[in-house]
Amino acid sequence: MDLAEQGAGRGGAVRGRPRSESVERSIIEGVIGLLEDGVPLAEISIERVARTAGVGKATIYRRWSGREELFCDVMRAAEQVDLKLPGTSMRDDLIALLESIRRRGLANRTSTLAHNVLAQMKSSPKLWKAYDANVIEPRRRLTYEVLRRGQQNGEIRSDLDVELIGDLFSGPMLVRTVMRPDAELPDGLAEEIVDTVLEGLRPGKG
Repeated sequence: MDLAEQGAGRGGAVRGRPRSESVERSIIEGVIGLLEDGVPLAEISIERVARTAGVGKATIYRRWSGREELFCDVMRAAEQVDLKLPGTSMRDDLIALLESIRRRGLANRTSTLAHNVLAQMKSSPKLWKAYDANVIEPRRRLTYEVLRRGQQNGEIRSDLDVELIGDLFSGPMLVRTVMRPDAELPDGLAEEIVDTVLEGLRPGKG
């Protein structure tokens, strides 16, 4: 939501300048630069980010409410988690969702930045709560939406709980990306998982 929308939602006058993608990019890249230099998250204050990016603190606070929200966007940039689904079928959408997890798992194995930042966020309850709410939970809700559409379209049984079904699809990929860092993450793994689980969820299987 941009400033104009925020102002309209509050019923008040719009304040400040319009959001600039180039400014936001420079701020996020400034944080990434600090992290690449080995600066711990705990030592990255809004003041330090402002100095690094060459902007005022007010410029940052117009875009993010604080460090937690800013760091979540940094992780989005590092992990490339924003996802557009094909929308052609439930199967295709599920494959796209699992493929994004697979690619994120590969990135965490090959990117020292992503791995270290994620580890630091897990050690901070406040940061991890923000990351879960702004990155993980939206992806989980998207999965549930895809599954509900599949139930409505008759692609899977309608008598099953979508949260349980979601775990059945994402669980195998998460085990390999999180709990088994030595496990292979080959191309085609998302398709294999989706097709294997779908075989038991189609109407007439229960």
